Amino acid sequence: MKFKKVLVALSLSVSMIMMVGCGSASTGSQGASSGSEAKDIQAIKDRGVLKVGVKVDVPKFGYKNPDTGEIEGFEVDLSKQIAKKILGDENKVEFQGVTAKTRGPLLDNGEVDMVAATFTITDERKKSYNFSDSYLTDGVGLLVKKSLGASSLKDLDGKTIGVAQSSTTKAALEKEAAKQNIKLKFSELGSYPEIKAALDSGRVDCFAVDASILNGYADDSTEILSDRYDPQEYGIASKKDNTELAKEINEVVDDMKTSGEMDKLITKWDIK
Repeated sequence: MKFKKVLVALSLSVSMIMMVGCGSASTGSQGASSGSEAKDIQAIKDRGVLKVGVKVDVPKFGYKNPDTGEIEGFEVDLSKQIAKKILGDENKVEFQGVTAKTRGPLLDNGEVDMVAATFTITDERKKSYNFSDSYLTDGVGLLVKKSLGASSLKDLDGKTIGVAQSSTTKAALEKEAAKQNIKLKFSELGSYPEIKAALDSGRVDCFAVDASILNGYADDSTEILSDRYDPQEYGIASKKDNTELAKEINEVVDDMKTSGEMDKLITKWDIK
């Protein structure tokens, strides 16, 4: 009997040791995960600058002013507020020009910490990136020459639509064209200025992108049709595994929306 009691006692002791050991390992794993997240923010602080991908060809959102050489706009100012939260100074930010095609790859390879570049939030994109809550909602618009005499998408049946590469615009208009039983042709170009130039020269019949972006390209010879398609919600994107940065970004976006500062920025840049 004594021998059996000794065996039972030894067995209990071993089990307790294993449980303690497992508990320590689990705690260590959680600590490592938390440390990894904090390390991403610390890397930005150690560097002393937040690297942000923005558009440089979208008036009012992200645009390189030819007179000053500075990048300015709504999303530029928004990014400065995030730099202020992380680094205590809104000027500790470094901007890099991106397009719809390059913004994802630049984020993937770590050349930028985040992207604030009229980046539409989609379920598919959320599989690859963290997105902040939406800070602006818009719909796809159509910019045409007044001489075309078009008043709706229906009038563009058989026409060529200029869209940006890797944008969601083409899919949105294809879906709408199917509903209206019309056919559209598409020309995918690398930048918005290229699309506008194609419209001016007659190589495309329409420049399609979110309406608020088109406002920066409309002139006396063109008009934006009243139709809007497939509402687009803009969010700030960061790498999927950089959850601590995503949290900081979202806090700024939500605070600015709650305080009214976001509306003030929208008014400042005359976003329509």
